[in-house]
Amino acid sequence: MVPEHWIPHRRQDDGELLGYLVPVEEGVFAPVTVFGHPLGEAGDREDVERTLDAVGLSYLADRWMLQLPERDEPIAVQLVEASPERLVVQNVDFGYEGDYGTRFHLDVPETGRLRRA
Repeated sequence: MVPEHWIPHRRQDDGELLGYLVPVEEGVFAPVTVFGHPLGEAGDREDVERTLDAVGLSYLADRWMLQLPERDEPIAVQLVEASPERLVVQNVDFGYEGDYGTRFHLDVPETGRLRRA
């Protein structure tokens, strides 16, 4: 679950949660997804809000790479469920020795095991 001090940022048109502004220091914030993955450089509030608006929820459709503790190479995954409380990804990597479609439940905020492909 995301920390309480993170500031939610919602789309102006419909109020949909796009991500969060994470306070870094006085007047400086970092943009992150709804599940806490970094989306860009830290900056002032206005810049970070612009970043979140520009990215929107497009990251939900992206392919991601998941680092597993037992493998040297990450595997390709897609997001199945992403929210401030829960993150579930699914294996879409034919080269992975596990079953295609295997689901992995990850911590929120995301701890650095994921990166965009």
